[in-house]
Amino acid sequence: MPPNFKALNPLKRLAGQTAIYGLSSIIGRLLNYLLVPLYTRVLVTSEYGIYTEMFAWVSIIWVLLTYGMETTFFRFSESEKDGERVYSTSLLSLFGTSAIFLFLILSNTGNIAEWLGYADRTHYIVYFGFILSLDAMSAIPFARLRQQNRPIKFATIKLINIGINIGLNLFFVLLCPYILNNYPNSELAGLIAKFFNPDDLVGYIFISLLVASVVTLILLIPEMQLKHYTFDLKIWKRMLAYTWPLMIVAIAGSINLSLDKILLKMLLPGNSEAEIMAQVGIYGACYKVSIIMTLFIQTFRYAADPFFFAEAKKLESKQIYADVLKYFTIVAAMVFLLTTLYLDVVIRFIGMDYRAGRNVVPILLMGNLFLGIFYNLSFWYKLTNRTIFGALFSVIGAGITIALNIILIPTLGYYGSAWAAFVAYFVMMVLSYVMGRKYFPVPYQLPKIIFYLLFSVAIYFISINLGFDEGIIKYLVNTFLLIVFLSFVLLIEKHSLRSLIKKNKT
Repeated sequence: MPPNFKALNPLKRLAGQTAIYGLSSIIGRLLNYLLVPLYTRVLVTSEYGIYTEMFAWVSIIWVLLTYGMETTFFRFSESEKDGERVYSTSLLSLFGTSAIFLFLILSNTGNIAEWLGYADRTHYIVYFGFILSLDAMSAIPFARLRQQNRPIKFATIKLINIGINIGLNLFFVLLCPYILNNYPNSELAGLIAKFFNPDDLVGYIFISLLVASVVTLILLIPEMQLKHYTFDLKIWKRMLAYTWPLMIVAIAGSINLSLDKILLKMLLPGNSEAEIMAQVGIYGACYKVSIIMTLFIQTFRYAADPFFFAEAKKLESKQIYADVLKYFTIVAAMVFLLTTLYLDVVIRFIGMDYRAGRNVVPILLMGNLFLGIFYNLSFWYKLTNRTIFGALFSVIGAGITIALNIILIPTLGYYGSAWAAFVAYFVMMVLSYVMGRKYFPVPYQLPKIIFYLLFSVAIYFISINLGFDEGIIKYLVNTFLLIVFLSFVLLIEKHSLRSLIKKNKT
């Protein structure tokens, strides 16, 4: 029997849904994360730089293609009487815009490839045109599964997608080259040679994603079967009015997350394109190491989006929001410490040639922690329909990102990109908190939140300044430091945790 989430205490329900959504997100990201050591050992740094840049463009275009419709669907499903009409309108809207996008891509493939500097790899553009269109078409069916509290099916389809992607990656990137290299005269090698080009491994990584996207959309067909497909123009116009600030928020957010990889290619000093792309590849690989924080944040957001809207109607909702942020900060601080205190181990997931950029990882981790807090704080403008503020904060953050990247990259290289993200997310977090106090005051326990953040950073600096080389003594000392942090948390939060446990039992 699936868990009855509606019958649970709100915080326990959020934790339970986060855990199940996290099954697909965490396991999937971890499995995909395990592809990073494969890529960074098979691909040279410049090839991985191409992979990094292409995905940077994809994350920005993805936001344009979905234009905040997922969050808008959650909002209008709660406020409109006819939920099926809202769903149908949202679905048809994304299908229409995705089809237009795909047509434009296929009509201009050569020009786009030449502009990006990949005139000899036009097939990359075709692959991503289909991948982005298919994934955008899947967005609203996935959102409906979340809105209907069906995390099991959501997680199952996500895991199938991930399994196909990883399986094909292993086939193309490992098995095919292995057979061609070790059994070149076999019949199997002859068959593989008919469709496989060992000099274009990056292309096969993209093919794997494309096949997974096709299968995912097919699996979601039952969620798209309606008695009547209705495109309500009036509802759609109101949805667009609600969503355009969210789209600006998301675009600015994607700029903060991804534009640095694109600007690195443009601004890094270097004697050749291969040298510059190698630096992009190193930064992209180290950025993947910091994905542990992003993973936790994304997992949380899958459950938090519908949760915050559903809790808004309750009298104690603001206290619930305050508790959520406090516990989120504690867990995020633990993620920061677990990664940085054992970075000597974590960094081995990427190839030796990529480890030169390891010192950007703590900067990126803390910057992403600020971003996670910003997401928590920012529900005030969604709940009060003041989404224009979200657009404003994100545009300011994007402006900081662009300006600092332009200023810092020529002198600091990819460290400049890391610091740009850190500063941008910090400013966005502070702005959202300050304005939220005016329009939607929530009793956040600010002293505790600041203490947990500063204490985790202090423990990290204590660790790196003790001067222990990699080895058992360093790991024992860092484990002790981690226990100290956790002990302080338990001491400070003992009364809150007891109260929470009592509520969950009732």
